[in-house]
Amino acid sequence: MDNAERRSKEFGDFLKTRRAKILPSQVGLPEGAHRRTPGLRREEVASLSGIGLTWYTWLEQGRPIQVSVQVLNSLARTLKLDKQETMHLYTLAGQAPPISFPGYMEAVDPMLQHVLDSLEYSPATIMDVRWNVVAWNKAASKLSLDYSSIDIYKRNMLRIMFTNEEIKKTFTDWATAAQGMVASFRTVYSKLVDDPWVEQLVNELKNESNEFRLWWALHNVKAENSRLKTIIHPSLGHLNFEETSFMVADHTSLRMSVFTPQSGTGAKEKIIQFLMNQSL
Repeated sequence: MDNAERRSKEFGDFLKTRRAKILPSQVGLPEGAHRRTPGLRREEVASLSGIGLTWYTWLEQGRPIQVSVQVLNSLARTLKLDKQETMHLYTLAGQAPPISFPGYMEAVDPMLQHVLDSLEYSPATIMDVRWNVVAWNKAASKLSLDYSSIDIYKRNMLRIMFTNEEIKKTFTDWATAAQGMVASFRTVYSKLVDDPWVEQLVNELKNESNEFRLWWALHNVKAENSRLKTIIHPSLGHLNFEETSFMVADHTSLRMSVFTPQSGTGAKEKIIQFLMNQSL
């Protein structure tokens, strides 16, 4: 067996071991009572990665196949590989490992959370560079969306905007707001165009939302500035806010967005009474 054959065999064996570690529930599939193999089936990995079953089977069998960066990105995403595993996968495939990107942050520093919680009547969130919501306060949960009810790896603001029907109902003009969000995310995408996580997110949204696919293809870009925003609450009706965003000091990949009730609109008074009733 020459070096190329050994590398292909190692690549196939690595795929098999990673596939065996992923529970169906981790990728949104039913566990089932009659699974004869641990982890995912080959056809499930192939389908989730957007590649053919026969071709994926050949990869696990160690056949000498040239694997593209796009396929490697999809496999790394499906198999939930960490940074070191992803670099190993690329190396075995004979491709240059992707440049380093920030890892997924599941929680923020307690001091940052304390800042959010101190904004008692202003919904506030913290997003990472990929627009994943990593922290929020009580006002955000009660007035906008209960992020704790969403799977941790799906708390992405762009994904939520296009796939969450509850959020869509809070906008007076969802289409305009959604198009603006796509244009703002385009500026982020230009910095993370090689990020497998972001590429997978964009591809999934293209498949899940006709509107996203249409607006993404326009390549519109715009900076996201402070602005007035109105949300429609099911109990309180229209609430007017001033939206302001800040980069978090010492955590430049994090951004805090605060929705301050607009003075003179009665929004703050409504929110105070509503949250008091919620606490009773």
